[in-house]
Amino acid sequence: MAASEPGSAANFLPRQRDLAHLRQAASGCQGCSLYRNATQTVFGEGPAGAKVLLVGEQPGDQEDMTGQPFVGPAGRLLERALADAGFERDEVYLTNAVKHFKWEWRGRRRLHRRPSASEVRACRPWLEAEVAAVRPSLLVCLGVTATTAVLGRAVRLKDLRASFAASPFAIDAFITIHPSALLRLPSEQDRVDEYWRLVSDLELARARVA
Repeated sequence: MAASEPGSAANFLPRQRDLAHLRQAASGCQGCSLYRNATQTVFGEGPAGAKVLLVGEQPGDQEDMTGQPFVGPAGRLLERALADAGFERDEVYLTNAVKHFKWEWRGRRRLHRRPSASEVRACRPWLEAEVAAVRPSLLVCLGVTATTAVLGRAVRLKDLRASFAASPFAIDAFITIHPSALLRLPSEQDRVDEYWRLVSDLELARARVA
């Protein structure tokens, strides 16, 4: 284990930092309070050596139940957008800035709540370890929480979308929206337009590592 650090996943990192050992160790993480209401840790998935590592915000309801990232409605939308941009899902690594589902009841549904800055910081050691284990050429940040986690500073997504930025990981980051944002748009035409804008963003990322 790493040296003690209050309120941080650093306390739960294993000595061996390959993806298998990281995933096993993360299953017992109590680095912040979110583990108490989550079904399980949802760690990243994908091949070590992937050229592109995509970072979202946090698991959703279906991810929390299955233990797999990006399997809910936003994940299926992302998978389609990746394919339309020329990616295969199994050639990228998918993870989230926060590894436990933060939620609240709305009627009979569990709806996500945005993680706090302290929760994102507490979980960042897992993201750092994943990046070190995968060694991608590019980090793709999906949404403002992921961008903040990767760049280590507060950002406005509209100022950075579809652009590349240097990151503290010594790997360039590319910024775009989270696919869940499309699902919240009021009209079908807005969703279609933003979907193809997302695909265009991902094509820029694809070109960068081609």
